[in-house]
Amino acid sequence: MNTFKGQIAVITGAASGLGLAIAHRLLKQGAQLALLDLNETALQIAFGQFTQQTELIPIDLTRQDQVEQAVQQALNRFGKIDILINCAGITGITNVKSHDVDVDNLQKVFDVNFMSSFYTAKAVLPNMIANQYGRILHIASIAGKEGNAGMLAYSASKAAVIGMTKVQGKEYAENGITVNALAPAVIQTPLVDAMPAQQVKYMTDKIPMKRCGTLEEAANIATFIVSPQNSFTTGFTFDLSGGRATY
Repeated sequence: MNTFKGQIAVITGAASGLGLAIAHRLLKQGAQLALLDLNETALQIAFGQFTQQTELIPIDLTRQDQVEQAVQQALNRFGKIDILINCAGITGITNVKSHDVDVDNLQKVFDVNFMSSFYTAKAVLPNMIANQYGRILHIASIAGKEGNAGMLAYSASKAAVIGMTKVQGKEYAENGITVNALAPAVIQTPLVDAMPAQQVKYMTDKIPMKRCGTLEEAANIATFIVSPQNSFTTGFTFDLSGGRATY
């Protein structure tokens, strides 16, 4: 399949988890990729053999100046940006009630989960507007819809991502640009593996299918969302929750 032949995608958090799975799916379907992650070694291990199709950019996504430089690097290499997928994210400290939340950790989670997505979108949108085409996908979470007890920082930051998606979807609807979000429940990723078992059980118990989603399932829906075929849906948060979300 060459669904994305001739298209250029920027993917954050590309060295692991969902970002890694989506990147490999897009590579197989003909895309060229600018891959952003803090972990340079993991980027090289995952994509070092794809030198013709990829630009590997180690970056601190919480730094706006670095994001702007990375997007310019992608433009210098490929000439345009058709797709942005924001997968970078952290849970921060979990299993703690709101009155015990550490303020510095709260700020860090917002910087990674929300501000980095804002920075990347802000940087790529002028090129998309100029080309009158674009697909932006922000990875949110079911926690951003419903709130998970013990996860104030994560839930609130993902709710902010959903809010941004709604705003941007409306703002660029006449520019050939769609902006959507994906709200997974628990997907089996290194992020989830690092969480306390009690927190994971709390979340999976709420899923009617009583299981985690898979990276393959997440990559399937993500690649559709950013495909040319998805041309009349914007400002929307797609469900990937095993039946937990029904709205």
